[in-house]
Amino acid sequence: MSTQRTIFWLRQATLIGLCLPAIDLVWRWYTDDLGPRPVTLATHATGDWAVVFLLLSLAMTPLRATLDWMPLVHIRRRVGVAAALYALVHLLIYVLDQKWNLLVVATEIVKRFYLTIGFVALLALLALAVTSTSGWQKRLKRNWKRLHWLIYPAAALAILHFFIQSKVKIGEAAFAAGLFAWLMLWRVLPPRLRTSYLGLVLLAAAATLATVVFEAAWYALVNDIDPVRILAANLDSDLVPRPAHKVLLVSVAVIALVAGRRLAAATARLWTKRYIQPTISTP
Repeated sequence: MSTQRTIFWLRQATLIGLCLPAIDLVWRWYTDDLGPRPVTLATHATGDWAVVFLLLSLAMTPLRATLDWMPLVHIRRRVGVAAALYALVHLLIYVLDQKWNLLVVATEIVKRFYLTIGFVALLALLALAVTSTSGWQKRLKRNWKRLHWLIYPAAALAILHFFIQSKVKIGEAAFAAGLFAWLMLWRVLPPRLRTSYLGLVLLAAAATLATVVFEAAWYALVNDIDPVRILAANLDSDLVPRPAHKVLLVSVAVIALVAGRRLAAATARLWTKRYIQPTISTP
């Protein structure tokens, strides 16, 4: 398949994948399958998907580099715009829950810290989505890259919002924070280590440890739980999987994916060298 056809089908598959959570949520709402508090569940679901797609958009650059697969560049914008749209719907459903009383919504955003940082993150994501087109890139020139650095603080604020909103059950938020740590640590690695197995192993260890630290620090600061208990919980086989275990599993999956991709490429080169090139007649 040609590169253009690959990009075309990858874009179509990405578009379908980005729409599926929204379609599922609308259908479940329509069929009254969201339980006794549909608005609350829909609010949390759209917020969760916004974080998922935000992390995926940040993952496009590391995946393109480690897998050496350029077509991923062509879906990064779509995933980032989807994150902004799901975050916007997240806010709109909250407004719906407040009976469209914008004064109450504005007051709550100002009064409640987790709503304030969530709203700031949303504004940043919307600004990035609007200016993600080639036209805006030409208009802003060098300032375009400076503006799009906002993706990093926006992601950090979104995850902090996720932590606070999760209250006691912070497992998914800690998992998201661990993945975010992996993505940020990859960017500060020396270029040679970013695509090497050594670098990926170091990332796996560092991101897993960071997840444990995030979880232990949150429980210590917010719930006054001894951090040693959280550290012990991560070593208890009866409590698997913890957020750190999930981050480690994803990190190992990335290493396996890179190894598989490189093995397939090496096999294809060997096959071409041994069986295809000798059949090509030389003038």
